[in-house]
Amino acid sequence: MTRAVAIRLGAFAGAVALAFAGAFAIGSAVDPIAAANPAPSGEHADGDAGGMSGMPEGKTGETGETGEGHEAGGAHESGHSASDTQPPGLAVSQSGYTLAPKSTFFQPGKPQQLAFTIQGPDGKPVTQYTATHEKDLHLIVVRRDLSGFHHVHPTRAADGTWSIPFTFTAGGQWRIFTDFQPTALGKTITLGADVNVSGLYIPVPLNEPASVYSVDGYAITLAGTPVAGKESELTFSVSKAGKPVTDLQPYLGAFGHLVSLRGGDLAYLHTHPSKEAKAGMTGGPGIIFGTTFPTAGTYSLFLDFQHAGKVRTAEFTVNVGTDGTAIVPPSELPGAAEESPHGHG
Repeated sequence: MTRAVAIRLGAFAGAVALAFAGAFAIGSAVDPIAAANPAPSGEHADGDAGGMSGMPEGKTGETGETGEGHEAGGAHESGHSASDTQPPGLAVSQSGYTLAPKSTFFQPGKPQQLAFTIQGPDGKPVTQYTATHEKDLHLIVVRRDLSGFHHVHPTRAADGTWSIPFTFTAGGQWRIFTDFQPTALGKTITLGADVNVSGLYIPVPLNEPASVYSVDGYAITLAGTPVAGKESELTFSVSKAGKPVTDLQPYLGAFGHLVSLRGGDLAYLHTHPSKEAKAGMTGGPGIIFGTTFPTAGTYSLFLDFQHAGKVRTAEFTVNVGTDGTAIVPPSELPGAAEESPHGHG
């Protein structure tokens, strides 16, 4: 089903049942996925767990091992297993751990409690976690058409229940991702589950691929050559009013956090620069990541960065092939003008 057909179906649907049917269809038929060559030995092309990778600014490192620690100068992609070829975030249960939402039905435009537990191998809610990037658990919420992205951090009760007040902005099927490290497991994993929001589902088209994005007066440019199945270096540069931003503030121990979601099935990659950003440090304008896209396809990239005490998110659409096509920002194309997209819903 093409995105244009899905939009017409969504607009025509007058019943909630048809709306959710459209939501399911768009989640499974947006983008065909082309398999890439397996990653060379020493690189991670898959994940038994959450995909967190990074690299020191200014150079591409070799892929590191699982967990929070990694060798200096190496990329950081935690929780990966060479024996598991499935990308993170596609399963509700993995390595003996299960994501169990308290409810999978919500209303749009109304603050509600989004609550869940992580059940361990013994069937009981997990209460012992090892913090990764300053939090015991990272929660990503996004609609199946890749609109309405949120990276939030719920609180955990003594009984292991995680919860956060959350407002779903529109009807349809939404995906929640939990990125965490159980202390008993010793590595990070990512689990995903769908929840349903009542109301008419009208899909929002993806932004066209572009190398610049504007939000709240900031311009974020993207440069790099993404290649399926190999580590790719991506550089995001932040400016405001035409001037480079050189005082980015640390946010969760880094100057930037990058979540990449594959179109069609929403396979999940959570990427950080390996250079830590401690209190009192400043960074920018460039934020460099090393990440491995598991296959060719269309990916939505969401970059979180903090400046002037506020976290903002830039969104990019990137086509990843097996041979690599360079993403070139406008500043490197003299005389060329490129329109900056402003969000996607």
